[in-house]
Amino acid sequence: MCLRNSSSTWPRLRRGRRLGVSVLAEQHNDACRALSLRSGDRFAGVDWSACAAGAVFVLGAVAWLECSIEEELPAGDHTIALLAVHALRVDAGRRPLIFHGSRFGRLLAA
Repeated sequence: MCLRNSSSTWPRLRRGRRLGVSVLAEQHNDACRALSLRSGDRFAGVDWSACAAGAVFVLGAVAWLECSIEEELPAGDHTIALLAVHALRVDAGRRPLIFHGSRFGRLLAA
């Protein structure tokens, strides 16, 4: 995962025992916008849950990955965090949220 060095969130997240990575579902447009804000309460209006190890997950996501930090590598104005996955949950009945070209889209069946 790549993180901007000026992030105010990463220093708090990296102190936790586990990190939650949620693959957002196509109904999460508003959650995606809220979570990407640079200030304020990013989780306001976002339904979430935490596991016993402290990882936070967005409810209704396509997938949840419970991770820990394996290594951090400097990369210019970003840090690349290599994560070890300890647990994975997938909801095959949901479709992922796609963000490309500064807009939301959908995967189409082939």
